[in-house]
This record gives sequence, C-alpha cells and structure tokens, in this order.
Amino acid sequence: MSTQYLSLPDGQIAYDDTGSGPLVICLPSIGDLRSEYRLLVPQLVAAGYRVVTVDPRGQGESSVRWPDYSVVGEGADLLALTRALDAGPAVVIGTSMAAGAAVWAAAEAPEQFSGLLLVSPILRDMQPRWQSRLMYMLLFAPLFSGSWGASLWARYLTLLYPSAQPADFNAYLRRLRANLREPGHMAALRAMLYASKRASDERLEQATAPALIVVGTKDMDFHDPAAEARVIASRLGGKDHQVEVIAGAGHYPHAEAPERFTPLAIDFLRRIAPTHLGARDVAG
Repeated sequence: MSTQYLSLPDGQIAYDDTGSGPLVICLPSIGDLRSEYRLLVPQLVAAGYRVVTVDPRGQGESSVRWPDYSVVGEGADLLALTRALDAGPAVVIGTSMAAGAAVWAAAEAPEQFSGLLLVSPILRDMQPRWQSRLMYMLLFAPLFSGSWGASLWARYLTLLYPSAQPADFNAYLRRLRANLREPGHMAALRAMLYASKRASDERLEQATAPALIVVGTKDMDFHDPAAEARVIASRLGGKDHQVEVIAGAGHYPHAEAPERFTPLAIDFLRRIAPTHLGARDVAG
C-alpha cells in the first residue's frame, strides 16, 4: 500500500486505505503509528470491510506543528477525512486518547458515524488540572525533551503489553523510535500528553452511535479498567453499548491478545455494519 494524504488548512494527514465494504477507520494511540493495527486490518478486510488506518496529526507520516493537539483537533481531522472519503457512515476504532477524538467527532456529526469501538479509552481527565500540569512540568517535559526521549517512550510502551508482545514487536519499536526522532514529533507528543480530555468528557452524552468498549484487566493507565469502561458506557448517549474486559491484557488488547480481541470486533461490526460476507465466507 502507498500512503495517501488528506490536505487540511494546517497540515496533512497520512492514511492507508484497503479492502472494500462498509467503512472502518482506525486511529492509533497517542505517540504510536497507524501500523498499530497491523494485526487487525487483514482480519477486518477478510471479513468484508474497507479499512482506513490513520496517522493522527503529529504522528507517523502526518505533518507536525499543528496549532492544536487536543481531542478536538484530532476529532476534526477524523471528521474531515470521513467526509472526504464519502463512503460513510463509518465505524471508528480508536485507542486511548484517539477514542476521545472518535467520541468528539461522533457527537459533532452523528450522521457520519455508525459505531464506535473504543479501546482502552482515555476520555476524561483522571486528575485535577493543576496536578496534571505539575506532572507535565516535573516529569513529561524533562524526560521527553532530550535526545533520549524517543527511546524512553518506546521503553514505556513495552510496559503496556503485560502478558505478551507481537512477534514483530522489536522491529515495530525500531520504526517507532525512528519516527519519533524526526523533527517535531517529540514536541507533538509532549503537547498531546499535556492536552486536556475535557472536550471528549463533555461530549459523551451527545455521542449516540452504538459502542463497544474493550479494556484489559492489566492496563496500567487505569486504577480499575473495567470500572472506567462501565462509567463511559453509562454516560454515552443512546442505549446500545457493550463492555468487554480481556483478562491479562494491557493497553493494546488488539495487538497483545488478537485471538480474543478480533472476534469481539468482528461480531460488533457485523451487528452494526453488516457486509455481504457470511461467517462461512470469512472462514473459507
């Protein structure tokens, strides 16, 4: 696949587009690459879906130096891409902070989105703003400002896979480190780490598309991952929401436990965006 680009007033968004059928757009976690979904995409394409994986602003092959790295900025890019593809409504799969962008966009233009698959969603500011600002000043900014920042971030990601790592994980981390060392990428990551999640928190009740929320029991980003997932499900607009908890998995269950995550994702997609393929067709 060759990278495609969507030109926007403040920069370019890079994406891949493969398969045919109902549209599924995948947004990776903060500080990651669109190939975060490299294990899931072939399975979704085989199940009869058109899958677009996106590098959010400041990440991967997308441009850097955007004026806004919050969920509002990323959500606006998602909405612009969905409209440009003109193949919706789309199902959005978003991990971590990208789940907040998906919620914001779905609340902003509900006609463009048929469902939300929220993976390890960080949709709320989990501590007072003054505490997060202090943590940023004392920890994030010094740690990720030097030449060692990319390596520290890659090392941190290894902690988010507590039970297993994909077979190509080391090679993947090398690509990620190389990308983060490119000019502007670590600055963008620091801006994302500091950005408030208030906009997605405020939009939860307005996002009415059916949602599947998937978390792992060992996700270190939450005190109680299952409890956080239930809070989000209870606050989302509409009624058709489902929570799935994958025992032993961390922040990336789709890459750490694909044998458990992928059937959940495909079952959800078939329910809200059925294709012409049946279970036998996919198995064959």
